This record gives sequence, C-alpha cells and structure tokens, in this order.
Amino acid sequence: MPVDLEELCPSHRQPVMDIFNYYVQNSQAAFPDKPLPGPFFDRLLEMTRGYPAVVAKDGSRVVGFAFLHPFHFAGTLRRTAEISYFLMPEASGKGIGTMILNRFVEQAIAQGIDSILATISSLNPESIEFHRKNGFQECGRLCRAGRKGGEDYDIVWMQRML
Repeated sequence: MPVDLEELCPSHRQPVMDIFNYYVQNSQAAFPDKPLPGPFFDRLLEMTRGYPAVVAKDGSRVVGFAFLHPFHFAGTLRRTAEISYFLMPEASGKGIGTMILNRFVEQAIAQGIDSILATISSLNPESIEFHRKNGFQECGRLCRAGRKGGEDYDIVWMQRML
C-alpha cells in the first residue's frame, strides 16, 4: 500500500479521532475504555508541538497517524521522546509503521533526541513484536497497571537508543 506522510494539522481532527476511537472500542492498543471527544485532538496537537507528527494517507484517505512527544517536561530529560502510532487494520503489516519510525528516528537525532520510548499494553503482542523487530528492547514493566474490558494488563516500556 503506497502511502504519503503529511504533517499532522487541525484538518486531520476527524479521521485521527475516528482511528484512535476505533482502537479504544475494538482493542487493547489504546488505553481509554470509552471513545474520546474532539478536544483530545487539541491536546495531541499541543503535546506534539515541536516534535514530528504525521498522518499516513492512501490517496485522500487517512489510514493512520503517529507522533513523538516529550517523555517528561523536565529539560534534563529532553533527550528522550515517546512515540505513538495507530494504523487502521488494513494498513498494518505493510511497512508503514517502519517507514514512520525511520523518519522519526532521523528527525529525533536532528533534534538531539537519542532515546525513543514506546508505552505498550501487554495485551498488544503485535505492537511488542513490531518494536522488538525495530530495535526496541523492553526496559520496564508496570504490572497490572491497567484494566480494560475486564482484563488486567501491564504497561510495557520499550526503548530504542539512537
């Protein structure tokens, strides 16, 4: 599936929220247990200011989105960023996540970031495997940190040093 990456902007609000809320309602990949309203998108734009944030488009259709954001507000930790991405099921497994990750790695290095973290539900083995294949290693785990759909899950921290 050939896709183009476009910088995330306010006009992407609805498709991004639709994709995120798809995962809220249909998987363990997104942590919330109820769909989030539009203002969440505003928070996302604010949180990613100065960091790479993109949508993946197949023609005119948004099939995913991804972003880096600060791991922590303290300036002493600015060398570490956290990554998130959500691709519609039909866009998964087609190299889009790897393409986004590679682009973000280049941009992160240019910004002085030398460590990228991913926060993953233990009930999302596909994401854990994707990150492992792309140079991330598990660096921490918060046991039984969450509960969604009646299932407890751990928060798995994975890290890739750049």
